[in-house]
Amino acid sequence: MFKFLEEKFVPIAAKIGTQRHLIAVRDGFVTLMPLTILGSFAVLINNLPINAYQKLMDKIWPHDIWTQWGGNMWNATFGIMSLLIAFTVAYHLAKGYGKDGLSAGVISLSAYLTFGTFGEGGLTGMTTGTAGIFISLIIALLSSELFSRLSGSKKLMIKMPDSVPPAVAKSFAALLPAIITIGAFALVRTIISTSFNMPDVVTSFYNSIQQPFMGLTNTWVAGLILAFVPVFLWTFGIHGANIIDPFLQTINLPAIAENAAALEAGHAAPYIINKPFLDAFVNMGGSGTTIALIIAIFIVGRRNKQYKTVGGIATAPGLFNINEPLMFGLPIILNPVLFIPFIITPMVSVTIAYFATKLSFVPAATIATPWVTPPIINGFLTTQSWTGAVLSVIIILVATLIYIPFVAMSSRVEDAENK
Repeated sequence: MFKFLEEKFVPIAAKIGTQRHLIAVRDGFVTLMPLTILGSFAVLINNLPINAYQKLMDKIWPHDIWTQWGGNMWNATFGIMSLLIAFTVAYHLAKGYGKDGLSAGVISLSAYLTFGTFGEGGLTGMTTGTAGIFISLIIALLSSELFSRLSGSKKLMIKMPDSVPPAVAKSFAALLPAIITIGAFALVRTIISTSFNMPDVVTSFYNSIQQPFMGLTNTWVAGLILAFVPVFLWTFGIHGANIIDPFLQTINLPAIAENAAALEAGHAAPYIINKPFLDAFVNMGGSGTTIALIIAIFIVGRRNKQYKTVGGIATAPGLFNINEPLMFGLPIILNPVLFIPFIITPMVSVTIAYFATKLSFVPAATIATPWVTPPIINGFLTTQSWTGAVLSVIIILVATLIYIPFVAMSSRVEDAENK
């Protein structure tokens, strides 16, 4: 089986992992990660469900002032996320082609705004916020692709004398490709608006496509798939998280934003499956819930010198969700024994966490924390509840029980081979 998958499947997965457009999407979202975390903590500041905290903040500042502080941070992060995505994804795609990334980003932003809706005072929140992410992402890829191809044409390049500053020369070199690119998207928007009677393209797209799609990804089956794919790819040495991350990010930011808006309005958060959920309850210690593997090694694998050594080395990184020492040290990659619990465990973890959230034993994950946040602490922060920490502990215990027999078996195999 390993030989078949290694020959037939791994080359395809490797090509997907190095695909230029997927890398641009991934890097575009990663660039915005600090803002995502800041926006999530703004939600935490405004909605932390602890009465003592709320009363303390009200004593320091009037309620409408300190909540406005958090709101201002939200508006400056999630509130303009579609605009930022239009820039960062186009920038990284153009850089991947060896073109002017800055010009591509600016042109993509302008092209996206041709699809925007302007109300009194400027752009509507549907255009700037997370509701427009799908359209923003599509336009970023298409506009950057078009610009990169046009900017390679000598017929469209306006050359300036050598005495002209480089920044000015780059601007004029991008002038004609920019006019064509933005003009093309403005024409498409005009055709859509007039032919389909769709004055607000972003809102119409969101209601008819993006929101139903997010609903499909908010199921237990979707959670199983999102838990399975990264670890399955990892067993062959392919960084599965990097491959699935572009897809996950497209549903992640809108889901967090919708959850935060629901909490602000006093309603239940509508989306269970998002990246904070997976980081807090599935990827504890890294892909495969490998914090439990480390615990299992200390319980039943200590007699094996290799396992004991690797387990000791992996403990500190594992507390911060870095599991490369385990992946390559034991190894887990292409290990016919350990790959079984490595795949099964995250699927069990996502099942426990999904139904615990679905049945309201824990609140939905609404806070995006840094991915290196230690397990249990992460469960508390993402759910803003002590029950999130308890759920993390329960999942770790169950995951450890899954790993124990396989660690014992693998340890015995290693000992037998070394004799």
